[in-house]
Amino acid sequence: MTQQRLLPINHGYNFRDLGGYRTSDGRTVKWRRLIRAGALSRLNSQDQETLAAVPVTIDIDLRSKPEILAAPDRIPQTAKYYHLPVFNVDVTNASRSDEEVAQEMQEPGNGYRHMQLEYRNMAKLASARQAYRKMFSLLLANSAGATLFHCTAGKDRTGFGAFLILSALGVPRETILQDYLLTNETTAEFRQRWVAQLQASTAELGNRDAVIKNRSDMMAVFPGYLTAAIDTVNQLAGDPKHYLTDYLGLTRHDLADLQRLYLDEERL
Repeated sequence: MTQQRLLPINHGYNFRDLGGYRTSDGRTVKWRRLIRAGALSRLNSQDQETLAAVPVTIDIDLRSKPEILAAPDRIPQTAKYYHLPVFNVDVTNASRSDEEVAQEMQEPGNGYRHMQLEYRNMAKLASARQAYRKMFSLLLANSAGATLFHCTAGKDRTGFGAFLILSALGVPRETILQDYLLTNETTAEFRQRWVAQLQASTAELGNRDAVIKNRSDMMAVFPGYLTAAIDTVNQLAGDPKHYLTDYLGLTRHDLADLQRLYLDEERL
């Protein structure tokens, strides 16, 4: 199933179709309607054609303005682009250099703690709520084609966005967590190469092992990251459904429309 989800993108990471997931009431998420992804800045023309063939009609960029200026999307010709920044800067550090982050990451456990903090912020900061609310507005307006939503690595801001979307569609939390953790599988080769480069670039750094572990933790996903966001959602609103209505402003009709648009009605 993982290979079925992966789009054949040669110059990008973590492009995954959210289709096929079963809801609690037995319906199924439609294929080729919801795509989560990493950055589109390295796509070649063949990759753009692959996305156009889906077809991707909406490209939602959750990155900060500095990230976009450094690495703008290569947008498929079928897609309209929307910039919905979750944060004003890249607080997940996905786009920062090893040298910039290394000095902050010499204390053991800092990487994991940092990511948990930022996941909590994704659930409670006004900028994040505004971005995800606009994301749902675009989803509600897209009656055909696929909506692609992404950040830099396609795991954190995108991962929380996928949690919100799948929750709105009625997919169980256990299934959502399984999808979230697929990032470790789909980016394993990239992360192995990256760790090797990090080991070389930090050879002279004090407390090098802690730096490498912290940075590795920040490049991966763990259940405790998404759980930190979900716990914040539950603390704020009681459960994901009430978070969607009370904090993101979705109505009962919106939720029904989302399910009509993105679920196959046949119950299995």
